[in-house]
Amino acid sequence: MTRAGVAYESGVAHYREIARGAIIGDEFGMLKLLFSAETRQVLGVHIFGSQSAELIHIGQAVTLLGGTVDYFVNTVFNYPTFAEAYKVAGLNGLNKVLR
Repeated sequence: MTRAGVAYESGVAHYREIARGAIIGDEFGMLKLLFSAETRQVLGVHIFGSQSAELIHIGQAVTLLGGTVDYFVNTVFNYPTFAEAYKVAGLNGLNKVLR
């Protein structure tokens, strides 16, 4: 829960779990999604590691358009690319909410 009273959840994808990360050997990068546990609206995205500057605009666009974490889960991302981390992080977060 934030100070403003927003109940949130996070979903994480480590680059080592993503095919592209394994291909180039990036053991430390990760993508984290923050979203409302109630509405599933995306609240923020954190990325560090290879190609993070090439990925952040995807999360920025979905956030600014009021999109939900479901967008990332239901979207087909090119494979093998780091963009796949959005789907993995979305699934990770939704699994926490749907338990």
